[in-house]
Amino acid sequence: MKRNLLVLFGGQSTEHEVSIKSAGFIASSVDRKKYRPLFVGISKKGVWFLTNEKSLSKKVFQPGISDKQIFLPPGLKGETFFASGRRGPKIDIVFPVLHGPLGEDGTVQGLLKLAGVPFVGASVLGSAVGMDKDIMKHLLREADLPVGNFLTIKVGESISFKEVVKNIKKPFFLKPANAGSSVGVHKVRTEKEFKKFLLDAFQYDTKVILEEFIQGREIECSVLGNNNPKASLPGEVVVNHDFYSYEAKYLDENGASLAVPVKLPSALTREIQKLAVRVFETLSCGGLGRVDFFLKKNNQVIVNEINTIPGFTSISMYPKLWAASGLAPKKLVEKLINLSIERFKQEQKIQTSI
Repeated sequence: MKRNLLVLFGGQSTEHEVSIKSAGFIASSVDRKKYRPLFVGISKKGVWFLTNEKSLSKKVFQPGISDKQIFLPPGLKGETFFASGRRGPKIDIVFPVLHGPLGEDGTVQGLLKLAGVPFVGASVLGSAVGMDKDIMKHLLREADLPVGNFLTIKVGESISFKEVVKNIKKPFFLKPANAGSSVGVHKVRTEKEFKKFLLDAFQYDTKVILEEFIQGREIECSVLGNNNPKASLPGEVVVNHDFYSYEAKYLDENGASLAVPVKLPSALTREIQKLAVRVFETLSCGGLGRVDFFLKKNNQVIVNEINTIPGFTSISMYPKLWAASGLAPKKLVEKLINLSIERFKQEQKIQTSI
């Protein structure tokens, strides 16, 4: 009997458009002999609609006439209801591909746990700390993992350009603490730029992180698993812009290229894989994650960040690295689904009364 697999996409973040592309790739990689894919698009207003696969060909999800508003209430183990009150399809597994805030930050994961359904990816804690670059870097530093210098500014706080330069030198990077896809990210060289870019970053979050500029190659490594995670071969992002900006990622077709896998000394490859798994475990992640590094000229490896719902398109690093490591997209999606069921079964054994 086929299980209903809900692919959850769209959302209220600046990564809405990327999410739709990821959902399309997952839809094409699902084993339809085992699973019946269902699609719920979340509009930019945050409303959930049961839709069809045709919506994945659009740039932005906008509900059509046949799309129906749907609810996934807590405590009913995957039962859904339409706005009319009529029952919707029962959900067996959820594959959320909601990149960014209100999707990758633990909010949706909390809802899915309350609903009592297995879901792909990190749970509430791993999602939350993986999304917040400030908290993430504090935890990584506490675990004695190699991270660059950083400072954090919250709304209402102030810090002078001179003070920033004194602590982390210049140039430095300025970015929203809870955003992705390089939205609101700027490389700062002057005080004028600092003031201007700080205002821009605060449009996307109430907390801004200032990071040391690290001269080095951009290396990425995919991680897969729950209690015993494994790392893929690493890859490299070769950037043709000043840095890996939103334009370089999505607007300029020549903005960057991927070396998958990247040729590195075997000992260095093993070090990166080991660090990727350590980051994944330190941050209480599960299912999947992509860990990003800087590789300096002296071969020192610095951890940049983790993405707990990384891009999952045909050109995204996460599935490409696993394909290069011997796990094709269909097998990868199957593995991720199985990992979600495995974790769900473990959690069901936890006693809730005495």
